[in-house]
Amino acid sequence: MTGKERILKTIKLQKTDRIPWVPFVGCHGGKLINVSAEEYLKSATNIYEGVTKAIELYSPDGIPVIFDLQVEAEALGCKLVWAEDNPPAMVSHILANEKTLADLKVPSENDGRIPVIMEAARRLRKKHPDIALYGLVTGPFTLALHLLGTDIFIKMMESPDEIIQLLNFTKNVTKSMSGYYIDAGCDVIAVVDPMTSQIDPGSFEAFVTGPATEIFSFIRKKGVPGSFFVCGHAEQNIEAMCGCDPDNVSIDENISLDFVKQIALKNNISFGGNIKLTVVLLMGTPDDAHREALECMDQGGDKGFILAPGCDLPMNTPPENIIAITELVNDKYLQDVVRARERSESDLDLLNMKDYGNAGKVIVDIITLDSESCAPCQYMVEAVKNIAPHFEGIVEWREHAIKKMEAVTFMNSLMVKNIPTICIDGKIAFVSRIPPKNELVAAIQKRINEKLKLIITSRNAEVLIIGKSEKDCSQAMENISLAIKETGKNIKVRIATDEDTKLSYGITSTPAIILTEHKIKSQGEVPKAEIIREWLKEL
Repeated sequence: MTGKERILKTIKLQKTDRIPWVPFVGCHGGKLINVSAEEYLKSATNIYEGVTKAIELYSPDGIPVIFDLQVEAEALGCKLVWAEDNPPAMVSHILANEKTLADLKVPSENDGRIPVIMEAARRLRKKHPDIALYGLVTGPFTLALHLLGTDIFIKMMESPDEIIQLLNFTKNVTKSMSGYYIDAGCDVIAVVDPMTSQIDPGSFEAFVTGPATEIFSFIRKKGVPGSFFVCGHAEQNIEAMCGCDPDNVSIDENISLDFVKQIALKNNISFGGNIKLTVVLLMGTPDDAHREALECMDQGGDKGFILAPGCDLPMNTPPENIIAITELVNDKYLQDVVRARERSESDLDLLNMKDYGNAGKVIVDIITLDSESCAPCQYMVEAVKNIAPHFEGIVEWREHAIKKMEAVTFMNSLMVKNIPTICIDGKIAFVSRIPPKNELVAAIQKRINEKLKLIITSRNAEVLIIGKSEKDCSQAMENISLAIKETGKNIKVRIATDEDTKLSYGITSTPAIILTEHKIKSQGEVPKAEIIREWLKEL
């Protein structure tokens, strides 16, 4: 059975000899032939050679021509910025301040980089007839966001008819791109729409269902299957995605494979995913890749499941990790060995986040896959970046791209489970959802107000030591002074030895320590400095 046959049978929920395997090789193909992402994605020859090299190394059943969700927007006039080791990122939205929808026309096969990609597809089709060739097209909602920017979320509420009109246009772009790929010989069309993870099922039904259903109907009439591919925390929309009548749904590590399997098979739809990209494929070992792939295979089962990474492979993914998955997929004995081997859990040293966020500034942390290569991550970073000037000198923001192990440690230390996520002073604030400007501003302002209140309370803070005499209070004073020095707080310490003060607080034994809010913290003993230090943090 060829890889192409295996993929097409699996998509039809038919029995095959094994689970099919599709590595989503995008600019990683450039790494395999030692060219930059820009050189790779602008050259038909480089794409052809990079994909061919990936086929030689990874023996896939299916593989995409490219993985670049900026192609259509670029052809429509949006400007890109290029990187050495990532797909390009969007830096302008043509409908935001340059043109109107009436000015735009569906790109032809000769616009932008489209002819380069289609030439590569035709050459790959001729060279590799037994591989299922995937044509990846940008989904209508993600393309609409590329064209308009994040204002789309406000206009969905304020001007829904305008957004429906925009999605009707992007639907036609997606259909045209699908047709170009099919004419070039592609066997599967994957409609990649990651930004749908940012909307609720009601908005999905109102804006996406109609266009997406028409796209999959168009693809099917062309004689090829269509896959609905999302990344991000899109669990809430899986049922709605299946309602668009695709032949396959594909997801990333943010969504449970068991959950998708249940819904997809209930709707007689195949499904794919969701090998972890960064902590396993990019930063892990071949053994990690074995275990992760086997876990996905055991969850997915042998009906309608296609093993794949959750998204585009990072460019610098070690080839040996991808080769390890190929070995596992094709070797049942190795599967039994890995399954029997005791899985060693990695001991990730978590950071002590107890006092994180106590600095004078409000710290906004954005945990991403990488804003240069992940569209939802890019727009979440932009949301924070755009409001930061409103809080100049008060707010500091940082991106933590989990392509680096220190960022993975930071993510786990904050107990973040999904990406992208915004944390404010160490507290999770927005999970896999790009917040509207007013919500983000309000959340940051709330934290600023909390800090101001803490600062005011701290400035007025007082510790009262009650004793029979100054000597009776001396050890307590020494320990409190040490604790104040260690916490860095501005706290007044006062000693009272008169009987009236003692009686007013109901003190029965001395020395006694009382905080500003008049909570008695100790009587009859002198606590250690480290204990007092923890009390002072309450002030």
